[in-house]
Amino acid sequence: MSTTRDFFVHSHALCESETIGKESRVWAFAHILPGATLGSECNVCDNVFIENDVVIGDRVTLKCGVQVWDGITIEDDVFIGPNATFTNDLFPRSKVYPETFARTIIRRGASLGANCTILPGITIGINAMVGAGAVVTRSVPPNAIVVGNPAKIIGYVDAKPVTASVEGMQQADKPGSLQTSVKGVTLHTMNEVADIRGSLSAGEFERSVPFRTERYFLVYDVPTAETRGEHAHRRCHQFLVAVKGSVHVVADDGVNREEFVLDKPNVGIHLPPMTWGIQYRYSADAVLMVFASHYYDADDYIRNYDEFKSLIQRSS
Repeated sequence: MSTTRDFFVHSHALCESETIGKESRVWAFAHILPGATLGSECNVCDNVFIENDVVIGDRVTLKCGVQVWDGITIEDDVFIGPNATFTNDLFPRSKVYPETFARTIIRRGASLGANCTILPGITIGINAMVGAGAVVTRSVPPNAIVVGNPAKIIGYVDAKPVTASVEGMQQADKPGSLQTSVKGVTLHTMNEVADIRGSLSAGEFERSVPFRTERYFLVYDVPTAETRGEHAHRRCHQFLVAVKGSVHVVADDGVNREEFVLDKPNVGIHLPPMTWGIQYRYSADAVLMVFASHYYDADDYIRNYDEFKSLIQRSS
C-alpha cells in the first residue's frame, strides 16, 4: 500500500480510509469508511459503499450500487456487477448486532453478476461465476458457474462444451479408448452384446479398464442440484461408468478442463492420479459405478483446488 496520494478520488466521493492502493480510482458518491483496505488498481464506481471490516485486493472492480459490509473479503481480480448485494447477518434485527459477522470470501478471479445476492459466511471459489440475479445460499466451488434461486451449478468455466465430448464418444462405437485433451484422461467403450434377450456389456481389468482394482463403490440417489467429487488423488486411479441414467463429469489437469456425459453402461472414463474430478447433473435415476486402484485412504485425497494447482506447478 502506498502512503502517498497516488490514487484518484472524485471530488464528490468520500474516502475516509488511508489504506488505498496505488492507481485505484474512487468515483462520484462512493463512500469508503476508515477501517477498510482497498488494493491497487481497483475501480470503485458511483454510489458504492464500503464498510470498515472489509479487505479488498488488487484490480477489483466494484460497479455502481454495490454495498460491501463488515465481514467481507474480496481477493484479487474480482468483478462485482451492478447492484450485487452482500449480506452479513442471517437473522437481522433493527439495532441488534451479532458479536462477530460471519466471514464472506470472494476468491481471486471470481465474477458476480448484476443484482445477485450473496448470503453471509460463504465462499465463492477461485474463478467462479455467479449469474445475474442469482441468490447464493451455499459456498460455490472453484470454476463453477451458478445461476438461479437458490443458485445451482450449471457448468464450469473453460470446460470444453459437452457436445464435443459426446461426439467423441459416438465416434468410438467400437471397443477401445479415446484420448482427451486432459492429461492422461481417456474415454473407453466396452464390449456390448445385444439380442432379443437383452444387452450385456463387459470389461476386463488391465485391458478395457487400464489398471488393477482393489475397490469399487456406487453413487446413487443424488439430488440433481448436488455436486460430488471436487477432489484429486495422489496415487489412486479411478474408472467411472454410469450403469444407469446420466452423469456429467468434469476432468481438470490444472491446465485443460473438459466436460463429459456418461449416459451409456458400456462407456467409461479413466481418471488417473492428479486429475481434479467433479461429477454433477445426476439424472434422477443415475447410478454411477466407480472402480478404484487402491483401498480407501483419506491421505490420498487432495480436496483443496489451490493445493492441487500448486502440486501440479511444482511437478511440471
